[in-house]
Amino acid sequence: MALTHQYINVDGVNIHYVESSPYTSQQPIETLVFLHGFPEYWGTWHKQLAFFGRNYRVIAPDLPGYHLSDKPVDPEFYAVPNLISFMAKFIAAISPNHPVTLIAHDWGGAIAWPLAAFNAALLNRLVILNAAHPSTFTREMINNSNQRSKSAYIHELIGPEAENLLTQDDYRYLVDKIMQSQQPAVFTHEVLDTYKQVWRQPGAIKGMLQYYRAMPQLARNDTQSDVKHDTNVSSGAQVKHTCELKIPNIRINLPTLVLWGEHDLAFVNENLEGLTEYVPNCTIKRFSQTSHWIQHERPNDVNKAISDFLTSIK
Repeated sequence: MALTHQYINVDGVNIHYVESSPYTSQQPIETLVFLHGFPEYWGTWHKQLAFFGRNYRVIAPDLPGYHLSDKPVDPEFYAVPNLISFMAKFIAAISPNHPVTLIAHDWGGAIAWPLAAFNAALLNRLVILNAAHPSTFTREMINNSNQRSKSAYIHELIGPEAENLLTQDDYRYLVDKIMQSQQPAVFTHEVLDTYKQVWRQPGAIKGMLQYYRAMPQLARNDTQSDVKHDTNVSSGAQVKHTCELKIPNIRINLPTLVLWGEHDLAFVNENLEGLTEYVPNCTIKRFSQTSHWIQHERPNDVNKAISDFLTSIK
């Protein structure tokens, strides 16, 4: 499989993406679009791209703000409604005549869930890897202290010293706190050196953090008696008491597959409860002894689960 590196301009923002497609003289083959999360880049999908590139057209962009894509400076660009609209335009541009299957992880999933709800005509299927549905996630933030505890790191990422926090000591925070796997051999020194090159791209750290800073709502950290007294924690308008959080009504009618590592440091497993109330045509496949980094730790199992889903849902 040969990946080609390309750029496309969407609303004045250049997006870098990789693409591969098998040679065929028959009907146009289906397109799979892969969206990464924090703090990654298109390369998180390299084992999926190699596997599916034999039979599908595969595309994996660097999200705006990341790696080789442009990094808009306007914070409003990273507001979720704008990200949904922007990535919908990206999909329409790279596959103007045929709906795609959207496969997304982490922040890519946070975009993909509502994109599938509000731009269903662009998609024929949805695959989510360890990205909580916005409705069940907000419910758990309100009712589940364990989820609030798992989300406490977000307060650091939206704080005024976040750039320094992430870059100091050769990106120690990202390496030691974020890139934590159930399989230590997954993130080798060589792999982490590649990630550090991604993070060193001018403006990349700020771009990645903008996603968190533009979150519409975040539950107050239970361990903070007063968030204003901690210089590493934001006390912005997005930080609310649980009684002020609003559960969004994000309903999706597309065939959907959720692949879930049960040892996720960011999400409680209760995020899967009641998911079919919002996504009726949903299949959930759980992976024990697997962390948030499911596509890294279980690539063969992930590839098989997605492949089975693609062939069973025409």
